[in-house]
Amino acid sequence: MSQEHYELKLDTLQTIANAELAPPNRPVDTALQEAENLFVWAQADQAALEGIGFDWATWGADLPLRTGALRYAQSLWVSERHTKDQAEMDWKNAAPAAYELRDDLLASFRYAFRKREDLLNRVREISEGSGNADMIQDLSDLSALGKANMAELDKIKFDPARLDFAATQADQLADMLALANGTTQDTNQAKLLRDAAFAHLKEAVDEIRTAGKYAFRKQKDRYQGYTSQYHKK
Repeated sequence: MSQEHYELKLDTLQTIANAELAPPNRPVDTALQEAENLFVWAQADQAALEGIGFDWATWGADLPLRTGALRYAQSLWVSERHTKDQAEMDWKNAAPAAYELRDDLLASFRYAFRKREDLLNRVREISEGSGNADMIQDLSDLSALGKANMAELDKIKFDPARLDFAATQADQLADMLALANGTTQDTNQAKLLRDAAFAHLKEAVDEIRTAGKYAFRKQKDRYQGYTSQYHKK
């Protein structure tokens, strides 16, 4: 049911996600459990709540849908986070060899192009800069430069397969780094929708609690069901 609730709420969540959202102010599993407890509690008071003008259809009846939407959105986000964590590990394992490949290609090109000042200037340009993204671009640029000047590389017995490998590595490493940094569209969207689902649920929870506290302000036994145990702690 959580996936169905998520799909029913998706348009609403996408609209909310377009606004600036604060991250959840409590653990999502805690928010979900409190919302489910609140729904059970408030159902018994529906008539009393409606008696003070509370819109049960908008806030009360809709609470299970909002809860289910957040539960599924959280699952999607956790899945994306797992992918990100795996990509971080993959990047840490792959990066040293990639840097070594880049440095080896630069050394080979400097030697092969030592009598070609125009090509050496291009190698210097490529070697400028630092950082992971720069290294990835260097592999792509070096592959293209080498393929365009194989006559010079052939003279030093350079293996042209290394240029294809460098290009492939650049593509793969770019995707890996994007995942590791959490900057892919899917990862960002999953987080935005999770945050939107949390905000959407919190809106209804806050409305119910505010109404319940007012309606039962003189009945301690019912009033307590509209308070957050998380906040008390």
